[in-house]
Amino acid sequence: MDNISKPRFITSVVLIVGIAILTAVISINTTYTVVSEEIETVLEETIEVPPVPAEIDSSESEVPYESDDSKEDIQSNLVNDLFKDLQTFLSKYLGWMIIILANGFLVFSIFLVFTKYKHIRLGGPTAIPKYSYTNWIAMLFSAGLGIGLLFYGVAEPIMHLSSYPGMVEGNTSYNAGKAIGLANLHWGLHGWAIYSALGLCFAFATYNKNLPFRVSSLLGSKVANNRPLAIAIDVIAIITTVFGVTTSLGLGTEQISAGLSHIFSFEETFINKIMIITAITLIGLLSVSLGLDSGIKRLSQINMVLAIALLAFVFLFGPTVFIINALIQNFGAYINTLIETATWTEVYDTSSWQNGWTLFYYSWWFAWAPFVSLFIARISYGRSIKEFIIGVLFVPSIIVFLWMGIFGNAGIHQVINETSQLEQVVNNNFDVALFSLFEIYPLTKFISIVSLILIVTFFVTSSDSGALVASMLSSKKQTSINDDSPITSRATWAILLGVLAGVLLYAGGLKALQTSVVITGVPFAIIVVFACRKFYKSLDKELNKGS
Repeated sequence: MDNISKPRFITSVVLIVGIAILTAVISINTTYTVVSEEIETVLEETIEVPPVPAEIDSSESEVPYESDDSKEDIQSNLVNDLFKDLQTFLSKYLGWMIIILANGFLVFSIFLVFTKYKHIRLGGPTAIPKYSYTNWIAMLFSAGLGIGLLFYGVAEPIMHLSSYPGMVEGNTSYNAGKAIGLANLHWGLHGWAIYSALGLCFAFATYNKNLPFRVSSLLGSKVANNRPLAIAIDVIAIITTVFGVTTSLGLGTEQISAGLSHIFSFEETFINKIMIITAITLIGLLSVSLGLDSGIKRLSQINMVLAIALLAFVFLFGPTVFIINALIQNFGAYINTLIETATWTEVYDTSSWQNGWTLFYYSWWFAWAPFVSLFIARISYGRSIKEFIIGVLFVPSIIVFLWMGIFGNAGIHQVINETSQLEQVVNNNFDVALFSLFEIYPLTKFISIVSLILIVTFFVTSSDSGALVASMLSSKKQTSINDDSPITSRATWAILLGVLAGVLLYAGGLKALQTSVVITGVPFAIIVVFACRKFYKSLDKELNKGS
């Protein structure tokens, strides 16, 4: 633990543990109150009581529910209400800012490709990349998307098909194209532009300026040398990273549980979900102990092979011609409406659709930015700025376009042609969408098991890469390109990620996870702006150094 920055490490751990304990206490207290009131109600019904005075209205009972809801549904009322209020506030008053920032980072990243700075290398003029293009893309894709695409790839387009502002009743063709376009908006260029912009800042600061892998390093010497301020910024980044990764772990847990239930009649209880989180955390501990090259890199390679195989299976055994035609049309529609959809603020609509979708996604990307961007920076030594942006911004976006186009259109085809009950399944149980898609395919059970394995490997990759990044952010200084930070620190963060995912699932399920992302992502977006400004101002000096 000699390379650990104790103020950053201890403060972050204490705050995260404190949040977890507070959330658990609130949830337990809410459950106790609900159960106690339920018992009192039963006793009042079975025990004869004196007549209620006329001036007292006995109907005004403060029982927080009126039905026989499960413990999982009623235990989190208070937590969910708090999260909902915070999310509503942020989306209502700061939604415009989130949209401007997301678009701004996209413009900034594309702009850099065409500037005189595009040939600057991360690490200096003589720096040579450590990883091949294949391994590089595999690792950044696995860390940046994995679980999310498997969770939303089928379900999200179908959800948009039946409900989004501006949909045309009875015009399935128009709505289908719009549904895929919205999914591409949420998962495509904008999110990867955030990663690209911040990743460049991290890589440049560390490899060209010889600064630690910390957010405070990105804001200039005045901030970095102000120890209390630097520690505060780095702690915020660590907490943001942890909550961002935890959201994906929660999504993965929900989907693994749903998959096991769908395939093997596995009972979806909270205890069983905790067992899933525990098992994945233990596997992640093994992987993170092996380090970047032996653990994460090999898992990423497995992820890409399985993902490509699954993509090819759906394409070949699904409605192939329909998918090809849809991909062409989807691409044209996405390019044609990109500016309009990317700047849409829902100002003339009365719905809160954007709050639960676009703003959530953008905030999620921001919350993930310290984690994914730092990880990408860690593996991008030797790349030029142009090479970095093309690899980080455009290649994953193309993969996303193909994934959403194949899986999303395969699901939409079933809905349009009524060859399955997929739309009803998605509306009833979001988590099981991927497995329900395969019910009309050959080798249903086999391909469902393969999908489940892929979810698990993505789950583990997110866990151990998140632990690695949190450890790097709380380290004193990276001493070399091969430094993975102390194993004790990595193991601590891997365990904390699993614990927090379990607590948030208990406290409020997926809604609590989603809202925690919005809350942590918004403030960090401001930090990214200042980081990009500092990075750009440093490029002229670096260019002159190399000439």
